[in-house]
Amino acid sequence: MKVLIMGLPNSGKTFLAKKIAEILKVPNINADALRQMCNDWEFSEAGRERQSERMAMIANYENQRNDYVICDFVCPTRKTREIFKAGFVIWMDTSRPCKYPDTIKIFENPKKFDYRVTAFDDADVEKIIIKLLERKNTKIRKS
Repeated sequence: MKVLIMGLPNSGKTFLAKKIAEILKVPNINADALRQMCNDWEFSEAGRERQSERMAMIANYENQRNDYVICDFVCPTRKTREIFKAGFVIWMDTSRPCKYPDTIKIFENPKKFDYRVTAFDDADVEKIIIKLLERKNTKIRKS
């Protein structure tokens, strides 16, 4: 299952992603690391959509080999989220300061998400993992 942890910069996405990936022993794909690897720091609409396509491609590959793949990136618009096609969305709706006004300006709050974090604590990690396992078990039973 592709898990998207999305939200504004500095909302705690990477911290949460690393914790969940470590507990589940699954891959974590970080958008900044991927941008660095591709040497692509363009944040235009096209650049953001290209990044979403890259994230989706790598996540789809990893998802074939693992039960879960945890992906953390801003994914600021409805279109970037449609391109990525997450199986489970965690919205980091925290009130930490963001120093990127261009990202704040285009960011669209998601209408659909599976878990919303407003003030992160360790209990969120446990709740999220329980929800992920429940979702997986539900899909297995339906098959």
